[in-house]
Amino acid sequence: MTQPLLLVGAGGLAREVLAAARALPGEFKTIGMLDDNPERHGSEVDGVPVLGPTGLVHELTDALVLVCVASPVRPDGRATVVRRLDLPAERYATLVHPAASVAPGVELGEGTVLLAGTVITAPQRVGAHVLTMPHVLFTHDDSVADFVTCAGRAALAGAVTVAESAYLGAGSLVRQDVRIGARAVLGMGAVALSDVPDGETWVGVPARPITKPS
Repeated sequence: MTQPLLLVGAGGLAREVLAAARALPGEFKTIGMLDDNPERHGSEVDGVPVLGPTGLVHELTDALVLVCVASPVRPDGRATVVRRLDLPAERYATLVHPAASVAPGVELGEGTVLLAGTVITAPQRVGAHVLTMPHVLFTHDDSVADFVTCAGRAALAGAVTVAESAYLGAGSLVRQDVRIGARAVLGMGAVALSDVPDGETWVGVPARPITKPS
C-alpha cells in the first residue's frame, strides 16, 4: 500500500529526498512539505506544496514523516527538530533509494534515508534519522549512531564508530577502528586517521582539528 509522506523542511535536501521517494512510486506519495519559514507557505517545491509550519505533523496523522534538515554548521540540527516534534517512532518512514545496495541483515532505524549509490557491505545496525547522500560507503562492523549525516562519497573503513549527530563532509574518509565523536564535523575531503573528539571540527589530509581563536 502506498503511504502518504510529509517532508519536514523545504530546502535542497527535501528536494533530494522527494526525488528518492518518487523513485519508489508504489511505496510513498509525498503529499506536502512543512517549513517554519512563513515565506515558503503556499509555495511549491518540485510540484509539492509547502503546507505550513512543522507543527502540522500533529494534525496530518495519517502521513509518515521524514525530517530533511542537515548542516555542518549545526550537526545536531536534525536531532533538535525530531526531539521538538516528539513523534512516536512509528510515525517516521525509512527510505532506501532503489539504487542503493544494502547487504542482507542490515537494520535501519526509523527516519533514516539512504540516497542513490549508498553501499552497506555487511550486516550492521544503522541508527535512527541517519542521512547518507549519494555514493556513501559503510563497510564491515561499522557502528553509525542516530542523527549522523554523511555527505556524498563519504566512506568508512571497517569497525569505524560514528557517534550521534556527527557530520561527515563530502569525500571524507575514515580509517578502520577510528571513532568520530558526537556532534563532530569531518570536513570535505578530510582523511581521519585517528579519533575525532566530540564536538570538534577536523579538516585536511591527514585530518587535524581547526584551531579556535584564543
